[in-house]
Amino acid sequence: MTPRLRPALLDVAASVVAYLGFVATMFVAFQISYLLVLVLAIPTAGFLVRTFIVFHDCAHGSFLGSKTANLWLGRFVALLVFTPFAAWRHSHAVHHATSGDLDRRGVGDVPTLTVSEYNAMSRGQRLGYWLFRHPMVMFGIGPMWALVVQPRLSKGTERGRIKHSVQLTNLAVLAMVAFLCWAMGWQEFLLVQLPTAWLAGAAGVFLFYVQHQFEDAYWENTGTWSYADAALRGSSYLKLPKVLQYFTGNIGLHHVHHLSVRIPNYTLQRAHDDNDIFHSVPVLTLWDGMRAVRLKLWDEDTGRLVTFKQARAKCSQVRAGTQPPGNAPGGTSPA
Repeated sequence: MTPRLRPALLDVAASVVAYLGFVATMFVAFQISYLLVLVLAIPTAGFLVRTFIVFHDCAHGSFLGSKTANLWLGRFVALLVFTPFAAWRHSHAVHHATSGDLDRRGVGDVPTLTVSEYNAMSRGQRLGYWLFRHPMVMFGIGPMWALVVQPRLSKGTERGRIKHSVQLTNLAVLAMVAFLCWAMGWQEFLLVQLPTAWLAGAAGVFLFYVQHQFEDAYWENTGTWSYADAALRGSSYLKLPKVLQYFTGNIGLHHVHHLSVRIPNYTLQRAHDDNDIFHSVPVLTLWDGMRAVRLKLWDEDTGRLVTFKQARAKCSQVRAGTQPPGNAPGGTSPA
């Protein structure tokens, strides 16, 4: 749990500095071939994901030993990931405090309905939820919404400090984008930045989804909810190939992170390896994570995430007066 300066500086070099270097290279490559720009967008997006992990750790105050250093590094990196530091820090803290709690859903998480809530909706409401959870929307529109649009917005009911964080970040991002458009040309800026942002955003949406959305994830009502159980049973260990683990800043070891947010990303693997408590947590492969995308609703009777098809089958069996099935084949169409 103790931040260390040398690994932290190496992490900055292998994320923030590398990302800025690759972006500069993409602008140079634009004069040669746009195909080369698109090829370079892949590793650049990877370094942008790593940059977001630095931002994430600074928000938890775990990246550096100094609170002030975490704050100012986080604010700087916030501009690179287009996200207001204080506002995101607050919503993410709420996410950690409520993850897996059925009675406190809706802040910093992927909106998830129970089967009974879904079946009680009108057809139009069910269609809206189905569209929101559809992979084409979640990983097509979702990345740009999560990275570019949503961070620009604030609610009127939010505290002044949170709204000021959003407003000041918006002004700083606007100034940064205006300068780059003036220096590089607005077309060049968009053609370089958009593929990178979309790829990094899609990876981020996928990671955030599978970290808490798998078949036997942990969900309980407030009265029986446990922080430790939510961390160890409701946060997955996404066991990625080493190259992907590197570019995602070890965030696949999400069970460790949720049990103790004070562990920086560069010691998550060691924390997992050295502590037996982490060796029996839910493990997902990359393929398991991809298959988990089909799960949409929480079935309170079976204690599992289910597909729309499973929810329809259960509803039909209930109407027929027979026992609902525990596990039916998957599906992705709206009820």
